[in-house]
Amino acid sequence: MFRLCLAFLFVCTGWVSAQDSIRTVVAEQGDGIFSLLRKEGIPPQLYKDFVELNQSLLGDSLHLTQGQTYTLPVVELDTLPKETLANPPGKVVASVPEVEVHSIYGKGQEAWPKKSEALKKAVYYLVSGHGGPDPGAMGKLGKKDVAEDEYAYDVTLRLARELESYGATVYMIIEDPNDGIRDERYLPIDRDEVTLEGKTIPLKQIDRLKQRVKAVNKLYKKHRGQYQRLIVTHIDSRSKGQNIDVFFYHHHKSKNGKHLSESIHKTFEKKYKKFQPNRTYTGTFSDRSSLYLVKNTLPAMTFIELGNIRNKKDQRRILDPDNRQALAKWISEGVLLDYNSRNKGLAK
Repeated sequence: MFRLCLAFLFVCTGWVSAQDSIRTVVAEQGDGIFSLLRKEGIPPQLYKDFVELNQSLLGDSLHLTQGQTYTLPVVELDTLPKETLANPPGKVVASVPEVEVHSIYGKGQEAWPKKSEALKKAVYYLVSGHGGPDPGAMGKLGKKDVAEDEYAYDVTLRLARELESYGATVYMIIEDPNDGIRDERYLPIDRDEVTLEGKTIPLKQIDRLKQRVKAVNKLYKKHRGQYQRLIVTHIDSRSKGQNIDVFFYHHHKSKNGKHLSESIHKTFEKKYKKFQPNRTYTGTFSDRSSLYLVKNTLPAMTFIELGNIRNKKDQRRILDPDNRQALAKWISEGVLLDYNSRNKGLAK
């Protein structure tokens, strides 16, 4: 792993000579780590080195701040793949090892580092709430309308990328053909979301729910015998004055679903103690077996409410892209906790 010897500003283990200088760059609006590295001609497999060098500036969400100066990792030419050296700066080399590429995450977000194979044997189905003809709960950002489905989808996409970085097989049950991960506060409302395999989302609510249940259960049967979990993400709508923390539902007969919900809940408790030590986390995990998706899907599952879209405090959690990334990261850490502490003999 890349290390700086601070006393002499040399790079340890012989990466560069003393004549090489430390390079820095100022982040511009819309920059992500990968897009910044590409612009500077640095191969994406040095993502981890960049994060290590700038950890104190990145925070838990690993997002760049416009106008902030960041240190760039030094490239050792002798160790780069020939494919990388043959391409001009700014071009992503798909063959670089330990970097995954997936177009669903959108322009500038397609590539991400492979962190480990911790979830290699796990299968996850992710369902973001509403979509298509139904925007879900509505709130206001100034004079603009904000819709549940856009923000739930963005968090879910980020979660999918986190889980895939740990080697998991991930199915996005709801997809948007042109909305990848977005780093804006205001996410414009559209109605072009589809269900897996490009199926149009029905107008009637019960038909929408049945379509999602059918898609999940079909895949569940395909992966029968494997470790499988379902994660559903929604954003609630309550009175403007009601501030709610992230909370979780599960089926009362599913010990695995309860364990998954509890694991993510524990992770959020831990994160709140670290990042908001002066307030108590009030989120809960509880039975809600009456919900259609909870009642009728086959995998053990958790149903997550991310906040109240009409409450100003909750809107800060939902509208800020760094917070959406943190939500996805925290959920993924809870998923890892669930997987690592699972009881293999437990059935749904």
